[in-house]
Amino acid sequence: MDTRLLELIVCPVTKGPLEYDREKQELISRSARLAYPVRDGIPVLLENEARPLTDTELDL
Repeated sequence: MDTRLLELIVCPVTKGPLEYDREKQELISRSARLAYPVRDGIPVLLENEARPLTDTELDL
């Protein structure tokens, strides 16, 4: 994932920042509690494609 791209894109639900999880190939929105998949290097920023995050994953 290009770090410059990560600085430009935001969560489509909250418009907040996203964090890249390289191991899981996901973009994490802590404010929306969602993880968006990155497929073939392309972020899929659709709410219906995202998976909900647990409290454990959010370190709560």
